[in-house]
Amino acid sequence: MIEALGAIAPGRPLRDGLDRILQANKGALILVGDGPEVLSICSGGFLLDAEFSPQRMAELAKMDGAIILASDASRIARANVHLVPSPNVATSETGTRHRTAERVARSIDVPVIAVSEDLAVITMYRGDAKHALDSVARLLGRGNQALQTLERYRVRLDSVTNNLSALEVEDLVTVRDVVTVLQRAEMVRRIAEEIEGYVVELGTDGRLVLLQLEELMAGVEDERRHVVRDYLPEDDQARADDVVASLGSLATDRLLAPQVVAGILGAGEGGDLESGLQPRGYRLLARIPRLAESTITAIVVRYGSLQKVMRAEAGDLEAIQGVDAGGARTVKDGLARLAESSILDRYS
Repeated sequence: MIEALGAIAPGRPLRDGLDRILQANKGALILVGDGPEVLSICSGGFLLDAEFSPQRMAELAKMDGAIILASDASRIARANVHLVPSPNVATSETGTRHRTAERVARSIDVPVIAVSEDLAVITMYRGDAKHALDSVARLLGRGNQALQTLERYRVRLDSVTNNLSALEVEDLVTVRDVVTVLQRAEMVRRIAEEIEGYVVELGTDGRLVLLQLEELMAGVEDERRHVVRDYLPEDDQARADDVVASLGSLATDRLLAPQVVAGILGAGEGGDLESGLQPRGYRLLARIPRLAESTITAIVVRYGSLQKVMRAEAGDLEAIQGVDAGGARTVKDGLARLAESSILDRYS
């Protein structure tokens, strides 16, 4: 559905054609796809195979039949087509055009667009999903409101991650502290995902919303991935990806249950959220500028925990493949600065 909405976003030729149909007070039924499965439910009409233009589509909409476009909407394949989907396919619509659109979308995997002549509304159908397009002004209002919510949640996420950093330095991390960070990060991701939908639907009018979204989400995905790798019982990248995916699929009420998140992470025996944990050091090492990911992995593999890395001498770090004298000083100085700033933030 997101991909289909992107094709009819403001600034795209197909959206221009749809707007022209609305301005002419006409209705239309449009299929984006001309494969064999589409042709199997087509009856009558005439073959065009003409290059797409908004003006042509608006003129063809004056006829009662459906318009069939190529899958990339670059050409108008057929016009004035009668669509004959199975009448046994369930539909909740009442109007003839919209009932046909919903049945076609549920029968074959193509986007179907219905333009309502009476309500002046554009509705997209894809599979079992249905989405009525809002005006650009309403979408911008929703997007800006969602951005404000995201900004508040990002501030809270930064607060709990800074607190986690201080606890890691002091070796005082509990399961609850890690779970709180993962919960906040997942909530931020879900709000961002909603805003991404608005950006797609806004098309060229969503540029400023996208810029703000990218700024607010900078580093969040990496932070979440590093937290998971730091506290998994076994250091396994594939397992870390599975944990991230599992958190993303949780219902909101289960995401807010600390024991559920701890269980997915595999931390806290018997649901004990106050049991202690030791980080491997991926997250804090990733915060050191100009430290390559391969170097971070080599350091973690060599020492196994953040506390051991912090206690290591520069000479010991130089013995790791890929870490020279300059790199060892970078690691030691970077961890020292992070430790100082984290503790100051925690107790200020």
